[in-house]
Amino acid sequence: MSFPQPFYKWRPHPWHGLEVGENPPSLVQAYIEITPFDLVKYEIDKTTGYLKVDRPQKTSSTPPSLYGIIPRTFCGDEVAGLMPRSKCGDKDPLDICVFSERPITKAECIVKARVIGGIPMLDQGEADDKIVAVLANDQLWSTAEEISDLPTPMVDRLIHYFSTYKLTSTELESGEKPLVEIGKPYGREHAEKVVRAAMLDYENEFGE
Repeated sequence: MSFPQPFYKWRPHPWHGLEVGENPPSLVQAYIEITPFDLVKYEIDKTTGYLKVDRPQKTSSTPPSLYGIIPRTFCGDEVAGLMPRSKCGDKDPLDICVFSERPITKAECIVKARVIGGIPMLDQGEADDKIVAVLANDQLWSTAEEISDLPTPMVDRLIHYFSTYKLTSTELESGEKPLVEIGKPYGREHAEKVVRAAMLDYENEFGE
């Protein structure tokens, strides 16, 4: 019996075992951790590659898009160098938000995503960019080339989600300002630079 190529005898690690995409930095692969229906923050366990529960969300805000990572990327010095006032990258895979017209309700799926922009986020001084993309073969978003092609309320909801998703109970009760700073969204050209930088950071960190 012959197996298709490539063939994986064991499940590949979503961060290290999957490909970054067929035509990065414009067309990438996204491994989805959270759907717009999740009230719990899930994230990939870096050791095992399985999805783990990070925390229940403290607010009623839910992600307005699919949310996950781009495989074989890393936010290190190259990514930090593209964000003013950042002291370093957050040392995680590069995050990506993917809009789809049709509801996708299952996490731990792989989608082909077309990069159209991004949202700069500083988390206690660490660069934590959120790449914004659309599902590559989505009919509704087939003409979207830039983040400005998305309705403004959709981008505003992303910004609101990321400005509140790390709020602690203490911050909610006291009204303290969170340690997360959200900047002005950027377009496709800069987003592709961030993806390239994260790919280079991955090579520098893991030697591939």
